[in-house]
Parts: sequence; C-alpha cells; structure tokens
Amino acid sequence: MSSSNDSDISGPSSSENSYWSDDTVATSNAIDGEESVIVTTPAKKQSSALREIVETALIAILIFVGVRALVLNFRVDGSSMLPSLVNGEMLLVNRNAYDSFDLYTLVDWLPGVEHADAKDFTPFPGPHRGDVIVFNPPVTSDKPYIKRVIGLPGDTIEIKEGSVFVNGIKLDETYLHGDTTDCQPRACDPVVVPKDEIFVLGDNRAHSSDSRYFGTVNISNIVGKAWITYWPIGHIGSVPTADYDELNGAST
Repeated sequence: MSSSNDSDISGPSSSENSYWSDDTVATSNAIDGEESVIVTTPAKKQSSALREIVETALIAILIFVGVRALVLNFRVDGSSMLPSLVNGEMLLVNRNAYDSFDLYTLVDWLPGVEHADAKDFTPFPGPHRGDVIVFNPPVTSDKPYIKRVIGLPGDTIEIKEGSVFVNGIKLDETYLHGDTTDCQPRACDPVVVPKDEIFVLGDNRAHSSDSRYFGTVNISNIVGKAWITYWPIGHIGSVPTADYDELNGAST
C-alpha cells in the first residue's frame, strides 16, 4: 500500500541547494547572512506509512467479520437441486434471513431502562414456501443440506399422481421442467407439518434426500436462506425462489 504522504514528496531541482540522504533532509538558504537549516528524519514518514498499513488491516478485518456475521459462503455439492442449482455452484447465504432480534438489547445498557417482555423484531420474516434454504438435516451428516421449502407449520402435504399438493392445492412447480414427484415411504400418506417445522424437497426429485426420507425439519436447524449465486460467472444472480400464486394468498 502506498502512503498518503507520497504526494507531498518530490525530488529537488538542480537549482535548489537541497539533497536527500538516508539520515536527513537538509535545505540551506542564505537570509541576511545567516544560514538556516531544516532537518527532518525519514523515521516519521516510515512511522506514518506503518500506521496506515495497520489501520487499513484493522478496517479490513472489521469488514470481514461484519460480512461473515451476515452471510456465509456455501458450495452446492451434488445434483439434488438440479436444474435450479448445479454441482459446484457457489452461493452467498443470508444467515440472518429468519432471525428475530430483541430491540430492547439496544437500550438495556442504559441505567433506569426497565421492561418486562422482549420486543422482537424480524427484519426478514419467514421462511416462506418456495425459499431455497441451507439447513442442518435431522440425520447424521458432516455438512448442511440445501433444499426448497414446500410446507410450513400447519400445512398438509400430499404427494400423489406425480405432483405435490399443499392443503389440497396442486403446486405449479415450473422449475422442475416437467419432472414428476414420487412419494417415498414416509410421504405417501398426507403429512401435517408440526409447529416450528417445515417440509422441504430438492428440485431434482429423483435424486434428492429430503422430507420424504427424513421427515420435517425444525426451523431452528436453518442455517440461512440461499441468496446470491456468484460462481461460475455465467450463473451470477439471485437464487430463484417460487411464489406459488395458486395457493391464493395462503399464509406464508
């Protein structure tokens, strides 16, 4: 990194009685028969440059920590989300997408502030049906899974005739590109999603381990919402969600 003081440093012209050395910078001018000499040491400039490097490094660390508190990098491993997401695709995951915050924590440190209950604030309410999420599965795994939210607490999920039905309404899953959905042993009968749980499916229904196998997922297991694809370059953009307008304004 170059010092901000570089613009203040210039070499002497041939007409000036001045010079640079490793030890001093001296300028000599005759005024009324007296010679004045100004001497400075390069140590101050070196100290200034070092201070700027340290300050820049600290700012970079603070930015990195701040970003990591908000988003995570995630690499898609496998084909369970084809064709929406491909193997090896790199994503940014919003880890605070569904978190709630107690606003009173902002003033609890002030003396004399008392309150009986928390005042929760959720900047991004959810999860919603159609969101693509990263979560820790309710099975033994050394890495999180990525799937699409299909059912919310209280929803009745039924898989029949190659399609998914939510509360008796057939979902229009255009992102499947015509593929059908087969029920598995745990999902052939209607499933009522319990409180604080969600029902998830991979978009590549024939090659996905999801709620048809391991049941519903507790909302507390959600790592975050898949937000942006940043690699490969040709895939840069927001991760596609689904609206399911056919549910006619059912609560999400």
